[in-house]
Amino acid sequence: MQAEQLKDLIVNSLEDVKAKDISVIDVRDRTSVTDFMVLASGTSNRHVRSLADSVVVDAKEKGVRVGSVEGGGGSDWILVDMGDVVVHVMLPATREFYDLERFWRDAPDVGAAGSE
Repeated sequence: MQAEQLKDLIVNSLEDVKAKDISVIDVRDRTSVTDFMVLASGTSNRHVRSLADSVVVDAKEKGVRVGSVEGGGGSDWILVDMGDVVVHVMLPATREFYDLERFWRDAPDVGAAGSE
């Protein structure tokens, strides 16, 4: 699956389980580690876990290999590494504290639906 298609699959998966403030950042010109970073917020630790689980299940159903999932249980930040796309699901306070969008502010923000 191409990076663009994977990004769209992830965004749709997050939207299906009511993720908040989904942001997609195109980092292809900034790093060789990944093509896109998808950030989303959950309303509770349980919601954060459900969002990450939904992404993993939907990706596996489409035959996408999920590299690793970091964080879990009662975590306020879960990272799902899918190679071409890295997903960060966080509680709003954690997202505000680490402010990854600021870190990548020079990279194009392609919005929630991935359209520029």
